Amino acid sequence: MDLSRIAEYLAEVFAWQETCSTGVTGCEDGIGIIMRYINGGCGRDRRVGRASLVLKLGLRLAVVCFCLCACGEAAWAQDNPLNQVQTPPPPLPKKTPEDMKPVIEGAENAAAQATTRRDARIRVDVNLVLVPMTVTDPMNRLVTGLERDNFQIFDNNIGQVIKSFSTQDAPLTIGIVFDLSGSMGSKFMRARKALSEFLRTCNPQDEFFVVGFNDRPAVIVDYTSDVDDVEARMVMLKPQNRTALIDAIYLGINKLRQAKFERKALLVISDGGDNRSRYTENELRRVVRESDVQIYSIGIFDQYAPTTEEIMGPTLLTDVCEMTGGRLFKVGDVSELGDIAARISAELRNEYVIGYRPSEVKRDGNWRKLKVRLVPPSGLPPLTVHNRQGYYAPSQ
Repeated sequence: MDLSRIAEYLAEVFAWQETCSTGVTGCEDGIGIIMRYINGGCGRDRRVGRASLVLKLGLRLAVVCFCLCACGEAAWAQDNPLNQVQTPPPPLPKKTPEDMKPVIEGAENAAAQATTRRDARIRVDVNLVLVPMTVTDPMNRLVTGLERDNFQIFDNNIGQVIKSFSTQDAPLTIGIVFDLSGSMGSKFMRARKALSEFLRTCNPQDEFFVVGFNDRPAVIVDYTSDVDDVEARMVMLKPQNRTALIDAIYLGINKLRQAKFERKALLVISDGGDNRSRYTENELRRVVRESDVQIYSIGIFDQYAPTTEEIMGPTLLTDVCEMTGGRLFKVGDVSELGDIAARISAELRNEYVIGYRPSEVKRDGNWRKLKVRLVPPSGLPPLTVHNRQGYYAPSQ
């Protein structure tokens, strides 16, 4: 049925309704009779006429609606003639011999081992050791502008040839370990603002996560590059209970195994020693030595530590930081927190990164000691270099 025929139906229905509604004699079953019936004064015959009229009108209107829907679907199908048409994808072009070559020489199996998981790793046997480091002067100020010739590096007391030297601000993955124990109550607001200052002065491409801890640690902000996400979550937290500092650092190091970037760092913000962890200090030192993570700490220590754990807290943090080439910054006044956080951020963005291939390649899994010697330009005061103390050689 086409649209012209539907128009004729509608015209006929409306003309009939208009005729009956005028009250013409003999139209006993028209609209006028129905109206008079509603207003009162009709008998059984009139009721039968009303029912007949309603039935007729209902049938006609149903036919009209059905036709409209059918025509609408037909018109829509005509407007979209390719709606149900599916074409096969074009065939893939044949690979040339040049395309078959590996992207990285010596890594023929790398593509087969790669996955889309965050913690996946492509291991290529190049034996390159990368050593990030910072240099400070006698006033503990950051020293930049040094060149390759100003550094000498030793692997197990054997001098090495520097193959790569970089000072660029490359993106890195940063884990934050934040103390939420009850003793942080009066320092929490300042510490939270210091964390925001640190994150907002980092490289915009950096990614970070936050581990909060009191009785036990937990990841409270997962990997993100949005500082607002971290700040919104930190506002909802409240310091309470005891301090599982060692467990929290342990969790942070394990979380960094999923890092997107090769450079990784951990920032610990705490006010004291551990009194709740399951892991021991020796277990923590072991996992720190095995990792390739730099650890920095902001220690908000009380002047008079009431417990043995709090007395030993600065010693533990100093050890794990220096082991990785990072540093512990002690806070005497909580108002200094923001400046210290910004300073740590600046150090991470102004590191020297030296790369070398060990002259003695031994896959014995043993600890190899690293030492960096400075050859500063003339006229400079004595400088101090901060670098990781060593690494474990691969076992296979």
